[in-house]
Amino acid sequence: MSLQVEKLEHNMAKLTIEVPETELEAAIEKVYQKQKKNISLPGFRKGKAPRVMIEKMYGKGVFLEDAANDLIPVQYSKAAGESELVIVSQPQIAVTQLEAGKPFIFTAEVAVKPEVTLGEYKGVEVPKQDLEVKEEEVDAEILKERENNSRMIDVEDRAVESGDTVTLDYEGFVDGVAFDGGKGEGYPLVIGSNTFIPGFEDQLIGVAIDEEKEVNVTFPEDYQAEELKGKEAVFKCKISRIQKKELPEVDDEFAKDVSEFDTLEEYKADIRKRLAEEKEKDVQRAKEDAAVDKVIENAEMDIPDPMIQNQIDQMVDDFGRRMQSQGLSLEQYFQFTGLTVEKLMEEMKPQALKRIQSRLVLEKVAEVENIQPTEEEIEEEIAKMAEMYKLEVDKLKEMIGEYEMEQMKKDMSVQKAVTFVAEAAKEV
Repeated sequence: MSLQVEKLEHNMAKLTIEVPETELEAAIEKVYQKQKKNISLPGFRKGKAPRVMIEKMYGKGVFLEDAANDLIPVQYSKAAGESELVIVSQPQIAVTQLEAGKPFIFTAEVAVKPEVTLGEYKGVEVPKQDLEVKEEEVDAEILKERENNSRMIDVEDRAVESGDTVTLDYEGFVDGVAFDGGKGEGYPLVIGSNTFIPGFEDQLIGVAIDEEKEVNVTFPEDYQAEELKGKEAVFKCKISRIQKKELPEVDDEFAKDVSEFDTLEEYKADIRKRLAEEKEKDVQRAKEDAAVDKVIENAEMDIPDPMIQNQIDQMVDDFGRRMQSQGLSLEQYFQFTGLTVEKLMEEMKPQALKRIQSRLVLEKVAEVENIQPTEEEIEEEIAKMAEMYKLEVDKLKEMIGEYEMEQMKKDMSVQKAVTFVAEAAKEV
């Protein structure tokens, strides 16, 4: 294999990879041996037709494409290693020459890790954060606990109000014709939750039990069902039950029920203490985020688009796994929310860019300041991981490869760089 590396604009590079004809021939022969058992030719038993006869009947390039597909991943991987580039995207492959008896030539266009030029990163100014726990914050925590200990009671003497939970029968029509997925019976709906199409729930306010109501809505232009996008629809609705949430009174009895304390004042004091501890952590995180934002703002870097797309793809995969752990596929999530994968990616783009910028500047700070984890810190990190995975420390060390160890050290250096810039920041 021979390799040419061409540096392109915006931290892109093109690798031109040439595979000798002998290796291409070997790959073609391998494909032939694998596929011949499925090929029948007149005059030959199935699987016994010579390669030359198959190529004569189906064309000399019959096995070429599969041979190329076998060669590309292996040869690209070799070329990427030889190039000594820090590649941060999937390759865009283009075949330049694919012909039996000649070298196989293809190109791989890739994004490479950008160089970062740091501006001011020590002593950046960040907003001073308030550590005081306000009374309304204590009240909000108590309200959450009241919500957790609430009960639903039936309402029979009035119509629907915002916040009620109704049991709903409905059927949707577009141009007078019922559409798939537009019918439901006994559906529990919280009015004001914005679960349904915009404007749907508001029109149920004031409707009484067993009263029939026609709800007129327009499907959003970005609705997931193509045939319903932007369409006006009428839903015939009937409410069979109205319930409202009843919250417990805030008194000593409530405090006893929801905590280990005998009085409301003791309970509130404990909430204040907990909120103060949480706020201290939140303030530290806010200071770190603000300091890193300033370092990013003061730095210069040219981030290639494929690097951003690669980060977005990883985030979508992570999001899909989180949904799956909650028993929901991505397809179901899109159906329920009206989102599309394209819109989700667009929404994730700013966060993806921020993650890349943060990582790059912090790696550069760690490099410039020679910030590295100590052996003691590395041992502590491995011990934490062992506890998390319920493994013996020595067993985990055996499982951690060289690459994983280097990645862990790099992650620790980045986190120490966060602490470095935050501690050096000036609060104003």
